[in-house]
Parts: sequence; structure tokens; C-alpha cells
Amino acid sequence: MAGRHSSGSRAWYLLLLAPFVGLLWPSLYARHDPELAGFPFFYWYQFLWVLLGAAVTGLVYLATMARAGRRAGRGGER
Repeated sequence: MAGRHSSGSRAWYLLLLAPFVGLLWPSLYARHDPELAGFPFFYWYQFLWVLLGAAVTGLVYLATMARAGRRAGRGGER
């Protein structure tokens, strides 16, 4: 049963790979069009990943801390 709790918690950490993968190959987003508010795609795509990365990090933090809190409430079972 301990393996089930730890593997479920680890699955959330896989979401942290999304910003890395989204920015891994610059050749996929190194272009000018489409523009957004006058900014070339290259710049606003990267800035979007800054915001998404912060959101994903917050989501993973909240999900893993909530799980840790439930475990602590049961007397520290793992």
C-alpha cells in the first residue's frame, strides 16, 4: 500500500516536464508569425511558457502538499 501512495504523488511531478518539453526544440517556434500584440511568435511563445510553468509548478505543489497533509492526518502512514 505504501507504493501506491508514493507512485500517485510522483505522477504529479511528471507535469513539471511540460515546460521543458515545450521549449526543448527552438526550431519549432523560432519564427516571426503569428504576432500577438506586435510581438513575434518566438517571444510570446516563450513568455507563455513562463506563465504556464508557474501555473504547473503551483498545481503540482498544491496537489502534492494536499496529499502529504492527508497522510499526516492519518498518523503519518505512507
